[in-house]
Amino acid sequence: MTLKDRVKALAQERGISLPALESELGFGNSTIVKWDKSTPNADKLNAVAKYFNVTMDYLLNGDSEEHTELNARDERDIKKDLDRIMGEIRKGDDGPLYYNGVEIDNASLSLLQNAIEYALRETKKENKVKYNPNKNKK
Repeated sequence: MTLKDRVKALAQERGISLPALESELGFGNSTIVKWDKSTPNADKLNAVAKYFNVTMDYLLNGDSEEHTELNARDERDIKKDLDRIMGEIRKGDDGPLYYNGVEIDNASLSLLQNAIEYALRETKKENKVKYNPNKNKK
């Protein structure tokens, strides 16, 4: 899929025509249509990426993992899992959490929470691509 094809597909998903998109972004007529023969400048590419809330890398290379978005349900699931995991860690039924023989302090625990949240988010994105490739394709 080319850059023009990806932009066209994103526009179709949003229900906007390429001429309307060009007008909204302040581009000249048929600017995007010509992208199959020429490469746009970074400003125009960035404007399209921001409009569709995707990365410029996605537009250029089609990296679908970068484009996978989390919905409200995904966010709820992540929060629920994170709260459960951190609750178990803080409760300390198996004893306090140690690293290199030293009990983890609150600042380190906060960093651990951020790392776990990041891991949950990335895993959720990967699973959406892996198990529902067509549903989450943009």
